[in-house]
Amino acid sequence: MKINSNYHNINESYLFSTVARKIREDKEKHPDKEIIRLSIGDVTLPLPEIVVEALKKASQEMGNKETFKGYGDEQGYAFLRDKIAEYYKGKGVTVKPSEIFISDGAKSDLGNVLDIFSVDNTVLMSDIVYPVYLDTNVMAGRKIKFYEGNSENNFLPLPDDKVDADIIYICSPCNPTGAVYDKAGLKAWVDYANKKDAIILFDSAYEAFITDKNLPTSIFEIEGAKTCAIEICSLSKTAGFTGTRLGYTIVPDELVREGTKLNKLWLRRQTTKFNGVSYIIQKGAEAVFTEEGYKQTRENIKYYLGNAKVMMDVLDELGIWYIGGKNSPYIWLKCPEDMGSWEFFDYLLSYGVAGTPGVGFGEHGEGYLRLTAFGDRENVIKAMAKFKQAVIDLKK
Repeated sequence: MKINSNYHNINESYLFSTVARKIREDKEKHPDKEIIRLSIGDVTLPLPEIVVEALKKASQEMGNKETFKGYGDEQGYAFLRDKIAEYYKGKGVTVKPSEIFISDGAKSDLGNVLDIFSVDNTVLMSDIVYPVYLDTNVMAGRKIKFYEGNSENNFLPLPDDKVDADIIYICSPCNPTGAVYDKAGLKAWVDYANKKDAIILFDSAYEAFITDKNLPTSIFEIEGAKTCAIEICSLSKTAGFTGTRLGYTIVPDELVREGTKLNKLWLRRQTTKFNGVSYIIQKGAEAVFTEEGYKQTRENIKYYLGNAKVMMDVLDELGIWYIGGKNSPYIWLKCPEDMGSWEFFDYLLSYGVAGTPGVGFGEHGEGYLRLTAFGDRENVIKAMAKFKQAVIDLKK
């Protein structure tokens, strides 16, 4: 018997577990100190009312013999896949329900979709990256290459034709930087992937936060994407489903490699290893994609973007460089006075505010900190007042 030794090649502790441990240890030393967390990207507003009512009704249906549901289709109930297809139609994108697969969240699918690809493939991702992309591929033993995001390219790097890759991760709006690709930027990646016969895994979990109508919210808005891209999305941030769990993956029929439709491979994988999301949760998700559901979820998103505005106003006042916030719930800022990521994290924590060290997302994140706009407005205002004082004291 042998274990998967690739696990020795990843950090023993997940980034956010380390952040949580440091916060806990500080709290134990200073039990009376209030610590406001702007670190973990977890929503704080409750589920929209229309979703709650749909969940209640579906729960009652499961309690009656006439409306009880047992196993459903592994790829999701047709009523939900039809609604998502309609949602994409509103973006000007045609997606067939058979190309949509319902799951328990984007994080799961971003790791699980690798099952349909050989471990011999070379993976390309940003050097400042959501840890799931990196760790799942290290666990599998794939070769990994990085493209560099930095302040010069606003953390939106473009492809290099001299670099070969088979699987490419792109997140827009990006976690952790909050940067959003425009259509020209995504077109460059689509053209590159088609040229290299590569597959883009496009994480669009934060697409609902894009308010600029000139920015794409789906990679399938880009010509040529259906022959090179898989899109993975989630309702965690769109509708507050972090604790309810529902996402979806779109695998176009046009996506073919080695004479095989990847849609069929993913269907085979899901029907073998996944029993689907519960009927109750899918009915709640269906309500998200109604006219009233859209209105209510956007009110929550507007609230979070308002939190981001509070943060940006303070950063602007202090003259701190940052990106994100306008079309994203994340703000990526340069640590003041050339402090290191963990150094500034610890310093800020001493004032009762917790962010996420940029270096935790990759070595080129050193010197940066991520803040999230998911919080109560009152707490965000208090946290940024503490942040401002911390920076003022630092510069004395």
